[in-house]
Amino acid sequence: MKILKHPFFFISALIATLIYLAQRFQVSLPDWINFYVNDFLCMPIVLSLCLAVIRHLKQTDNLYVPLLAVLGLTTYFALYFEWFMPQISTRYTADIIDVGLYYLGAMLFFKVQKRLF
Repeated sequence: MKILKHPFFFISALIATLIYLAQRFQVSLPDWINFYVNDFLCMPIVLSLCLAVIRHLKQTDNLYVPLLAVLGLTTYFALYFEWFMPQISTRYTADIIDVGLYYLGAMLFFKVQKRLF
């Protein structure tokens, strides 16, 4: 699973984890980091994991996530986390900027997946 060892995935996952831990331990971070960085990193991390699993199951390294799948999964995440969850939990808030960041991260993944992985 070379994808999970690639710097693009590893650094993205590390940054997201460090931000999450800082928030859990109430470390003060700038608002743009607190509210937006993990939303941008979400789809590249999720899509990289999906690609790694698909390649492992199919036992081939020349499969890539098609655009329709990238857009479909990103739409699902946007609807789930920015529309559905805010209706049932006060922990979540709807934010249109987050939706844009999900799509920006997804497009970044789509553009670089064939060059990086």
